[in-house]
Amino acid sequence: MHQHSPRRKANRRFARLGSLGIATVVALGLTACGPSIGTPDEPDSSKLQAPTDPKGEITIWDRSGDLFEVFDAVIAKFNEKYPDITVNHEAVDIGAKLQNTLITSTDVPDGVFLDDSLVPGYADYLWDLSDVLDPYLPDIAQQKVDVNSLDGGIYGVPWDLDPGLLFYNATALEAAGIDAESIETYDDLLQAARDYKAFKPDAGPIHLEQSAFLGQLQLEMYASQLGTSISDENGELRIDSPEYEQILTFLDTVQKEGLGTRAEYLGPTDIATLESGQQVFFPWAQWFDFAPQQLLPETSGDWRAMPLPAWSDGGARSGAMGGSSFIVPKDAAEPGLAWLFYEFLVFDEAGYTAVYGPNSVYPDGLNTSIPSYGPAANADKPLFGTVDALGGQDLWKVAVEAGAQIPGSAPTPTWWAGAVDYLGNNIQKMLDGTMTPDEVISVSTKDIQTNLVDRQ
Repeated sequence: MHQHSPRRKANRRFARLGSLGIATVVALGLTACGPSIGTPDEPDSSKLQAPTDPKGEITIWDRSGDLFEVFDAVIAKFNEKYPDITVNHEAVDIGAKLQNTLITSTDVPDGVFLDDSLVPGYADYLWDLSDVLDPYLPDIAQQKVDVNSLDGGIYGVPWDLDPGLLFYNATALEAAGIDAESIETYDDLLQAARDYKAFKPDAGPIHLEQSAFLGQLQLEMYASQLGTSISDENGELRIDSPEYEQILTFLDTVQKEGLGTRAEYLGPTDIATLESGQQVFFPWAQWFDFAPQQLLPETSGDWRAMPLPAWSDGGARSGAMGGSSFIVPKDAAEPGLAWLFYEFLVFDEAGYTAVYGPNSVYPDGLNTSIPSYGPAANADKPLFGTVDALGGQDLWKVAVEAGAQIPGSAPTPTWWAGAVDYLGNNIQKMLDGTMTPDEVISVSTKDIQTNLVDRQ
């Protein structure tokens, strides 16, 4: 049932724009801009070198919002170490500005916060960070290195890790006599959902995502658990596989047996059924914990998190869903100084403690992700506190242990968001009952290959 295409490298002349993993595909006739920058001994080098005399001024772009404020607050700590580097920190609509900025080489920032899924599409315009990252690579989550890598180069400084977790309403399950901790596989999850539905007939215990984009993103979380993804490191499709068949069959079973609530992520229906106890299992990235903290006042405190079920006994108990990194444009005026800023944020204990630890934005610490750098993600040294909305649970330990199980990955293909028109929509048709898992695989593979991969 496998289909193969000739070996091809991912096309980097195709950038995708977006924020928080929500991207659109825009076909761009991008051409390399600006001269290659290197050391005097290596004038044609495309790999960044750390500066020997760290002084000067840098412009850093981040999205507006809570993370901007968190990163902004860390600058003072950075200047304790590098007092001669001035950081101009700008809140920017990166999706709207980065494309034209890189094309025109006008007012190019020295560093940018960017979704992992977008990094490969901009690689022609970015510094290869292999050399400066080399001392840290053994301690960075392999999945984060993989998604930032292309053709032997590494184009993003890996930041957060977003492990998939199974969030569950412990209070509701206890009332139904269901022990959540006994759920170790997806078969166990199906049985727990059947038992809960027997207790509460109007329930649809498991979340089924109704957004085509987020449904595809969640599908990739499940695939990540199985060590696969929509395409391999050469850009070749691999949807037509036993792994995707297993995942889609699970989702189809949830739909057919009435074991799911189909709703858009944290939309009105989603929130209402989560609050009413109709929906009690939510397999999602760690950032779902925002919901019980901010959006679920009636059941806040009832929720808990555990590792995802495994697809088979002894299998990985987590997969990656989303994530961001830091990039350094080749036309940046001070790329080496930007690297020092990101090195401090990600790899320096003072930096990552300031980011994830208690701060003015998050009094108990930033708990919607964990660091991708191993020494920072120490299960015995939590950077953020327990979460009241999860019943005082130590989410740090759960997330760190889950994150350690995420298998390696491959660069996100530049056409990933465009595939939503095919794979994402076909998943929804399957949940409508109008396509089978095999049809989703065969039709999506054919359409993505013809309309996206072959047209690059």
